[in-house]
Amino acid sequence: MSLRVATDKDTGVAVVILDRPDRLNAIDLALRDELVGAWRELRFDDTVRAVVLTGAGERAFCTGLDRAAVVPQPGSPYMMDDPLLRAGPKANDLWKPVVAAVQGMACGGAFYLLGEADFLVADPSATFFDPHTSYGMVSAYESMLMALRMPYGEAARMALMGSAERMSARRAHEIGLVSEVTEPGGALAAAVDRAAVIAGYPAAGVQGTVRALWAAKEAALAHAFAQAPHLITLGNSPADRQAELFAARRAGGYRVR
Repeated sequence: MSLRVATDKDTGVAVVILDRPDRLNAIDLALRDELVGAWRELRFDDTVRAVVLTGAGERAFCTGLDRAAVVPQPGSPYMMDDPLLRAGPKANDLWKPVVAAVQGMACGGAFYLLGEADFLVADPSATFFDPHTSYGMVSAYESMLMALRMPYGEAARMALMGSAERMSARRAHEIGLVSEVTEPGGALAAAVDRAAVIAGYPAAGVQGTVRALWAAKEAALAHAFAQAPHLITLGNSPADRQAELFAARRAGGYRVR
């Protein structure tokens, strides 16, 4: 199992933990399936009224899709399976509030999860970046989600600068991606505390508010997501070229702003 779920019946808060610290909490197909199962189970657990999502270890919240994952694809240019498109809570019809606690790196496919969280709490060590363009890939779904969470210029800069630049927790807070930066090591505790407050309110009103907030942007996402498959098909480099670019990456070859 690569996912842990701990539920506190007294507070009504469930903590969902990506538990692959040796792989920087990258998501393989098994973890994707565990996430889908967890979100669906939480829909039916009325003792859970709020959720915190985090990653195990200090180095990363999540580094997106595990590059070792083998993703089967239909043999047709008109059908493409994105392995992370259904990995988030909203995609699984969970309308309980989700607070993300981010420590360390959050990049690439992590934005499928962060894009569907209701707000983010970050450790000072948190950094945000999107390496797709560096490796010959189109940042489509990730950028579309982030364009609705931060000013367009910031979303564009993060996507286009690729692995050369990382956004600090401080900058993420300045632009509204992160709602709170805690003391070092305090992100999870703060997120649980905020979730416990929310869980103490009447559930129907809270869930209706979550649904209303998401409704304000889901129409734009639906239109954008409809464009993503052919943009990815047209713009992605062949797999061997992507692997070549990934192998040539330099450790520490980035700036943090």
